[in-house]
Amino acid sequence: MNNNIATYMYDTSAPFIFMGNDHIISNLLFIIIVIGLPYYAKNYLSEKKQNILGSSIGIIIALGYLSWLCLEIIGGTFDIKLHLPFHLCRTANLLTALALIFRSYLAYEIVFFWGLTVIHAIITPDITQGFPHFHFFRFWTTHQLMFIGIIYATFVYDIRPRKKSIFISYITLLLFFMITVPVNILLHSNYFWICGKPPVPTILDYFGPWPWYIIVVMFLTLIHFYFFYYLIIFLLNKFSKEKHIKQ
Repeated sequence: MNNNIATYMYDTSAPFIFMGNDHIISNLLFIIIVIGLPYYAKNYLSEKKQNILGSSIGIIIALGYLSWLCLEIIGGTFDIKLHLPFHLCRTANLLTALALIFRSYLAYEIVFFWGLTVIHAIITPDITQGFPHFHFFRFWTTHQLMFIGIIYATFVYDIRPRKKSIFISYITLLLFFMITVPVNILLHSNYFWICGKPPVPTILDYFGPWPWYIIVVMFLTLIHFYFFYYLIIFLLNKFSKEKHIKQ
């Protein structure tokens, strides 16, 4: 059984193709759900059902990473250099679950910005297996569903980022980076893609060679944080005015 799991986890007989049918269809579904689900929950579900749905999303997001970890351990393929939560999205998965299940505001204001910038990973995924492989669905739940969960918390739970949250989230990101550097040195790993770019084409390919792409990403990340903050504030104000007019 262990050998079967190990073989399956690294099977690439159905490879992921950038902008192939799997990629396009999953992103179309993502757009429909990220708009439709929060709208439906906010307008048609009771507060109790909103909480159940939000908690369920949080659990699924956390399980996306944790189930993968368990399968690697059971299959005997767990690698300390590859599977620890030192890639940003993995830690963000756990923070999103805390925000959705326990309404942790600190977790929310950190992951609000981390999670929304994951849109780049959704556009240029760093996966090798396509539909219907486990890793395809794992990527969907740990990236696209995380984005959906943050939007859900914002528009359904009515949790709001503060302008101060930009600073808190960015400082936390820098701390995460500084912790990951010595981890990579000790383990000879490449968490957070600090020591090199992913083995598949991603948006990082447009930001120059190592180590310059790291500097570019850090700068662009801060710009993204401000962009998403003002975008969300604009949308919240717009929806609030429309709701007031209807009433």
